[in-house]
Amino acid sequence: MNKRFTLKLAAASALLALAGSASAQQTIKIANIMELSGGGATAGTNFKNGVELAVKEINAAGGILGKKIETTTADTQSNPGIAKGLTQKAVDEDVFAIFGPVFSGSIMVSMAESRRAEIPNFTGGEAAAITMQGNPYIFRTSFSQATAMPKVARYISDVAKLKTIAVIYVNNDFGKGGLDMIKKALDKSSTKVVAEISTDSGQVDFSAAVLKAKQSNADGVFAYSNEEESARILRELRKQGWTKPVIGETTLTGQKVIELAGDAATGAVAHVGLTVDAPNPEVLKFKAKFYQEYKYISDHNGIKGYTGIYVLKAAIEKVGKLDRKAVAQALHGLVISAKINPGVLMDVAFDQNGDLDRESYMVEVKNGKQEVTTTLPPLNAAAFASLAAAAPAPAKTIKK
Repeated sequence: MNKRFTLKLAAASALLALAGSASAQQTIKIANIMELSGGGATAGTNFKNGVELAVKEINAAGGILGKKIETTTADTQSNPGIAKGLTQKAVDEDVFAIFGPVFSGSIMVSMAESRRAEIPNFTGGEAAAITMQGNPYIFRTSFSQATAMPKVARYISDVAKLKTIAVIYVNNDFGKGGLDMIKKALDKSSTKVVAEISTDSGQVDFSAAVLKAKQSNADGVFAYSNEEESARILRELRKQGWTKPVIGETTLTGQKVIELAGDAATGAVAHVGLTVDAPNPEVLKFKAKFYQEYKYISDHNGIKGYTGIYVLKAAIEKVGKLDRKAVAQALHGLVISAKINPGVLMDVAFDQNGDLDRESYMVEVKNGKQEVTTTLPPLNAAAFASLAAAAPAPAKTIKK
């Protein structure tokens, strides 16, 4: 009797386990681990909203492989230690993928947890070191500094034709990586870096930093900091009467920076991997949809989150099953066509490190917004050669 009861209990337990497993497979769980407060609140909130807009669209269209996406969101408070703990929590909850953190300093700490669990982890962080550690589960939704800085350097030396430049940078993983990469990119050019001016994350007063730039007699300044600090740098440059070129990267000319800096942002020039004002129909559609959903204009971080979800969708569909390890493997070397997968907005290619390549833009701030002045091609044009053959053929017109 006891034996029969034990067998029945075992069978019931097995059925419950199977039911639980089936239930777990009904959704694709994604953890948003974002900077929703603290110094990274602007970046993290935009990234999160981009992710959630894409999830809403995909679920409305039937999900991925017939499964709906389920998201959870947690605030890192812009603290790397908290980000690490939240990533471990997401691992314990057995999520399929993790999005965030956005700040380089946080993802550098937290990605060890997602790597150990073999969970694909998407980040908007740009520090070159993120993808230089051989982590097969880390993927960018933005350019690496190693990809972006050569484009900026060419503008500084060949277009702006500056002989000397002062660099104002934020003293964290993001800023120090940017300083190293811009110096490397300018090393063999006609432009010389004559001042390296360190500032702090969260710094409020930039009067001393700008004074040092002026005293260097540089022909221009390269400003590389977080969004809020970039706005303060621009305001201080205007206050001290700086009239020479102000050049930067994506964080210098984001919409939030423009709003915070006001007229002081006018004339700032930057290389941006993503902008809602790109001359691209899909990007402009995204801009309108984001505004309709959240009642404000997205910055580049919103695009990073939005496209990241669609990149994950394309990789899952390529693999044809919900297998985290196989999806991560498929992403390395994957080239995704925007004609076939409109949500990625632009054709995009991933290398073996998890870094991406695609078109980018030079922009100048005019009339309170970014204006694209030049469209720059991908660095590795050969990687995109296969897309023309893969794109759907145009419909033939039948003559009667």
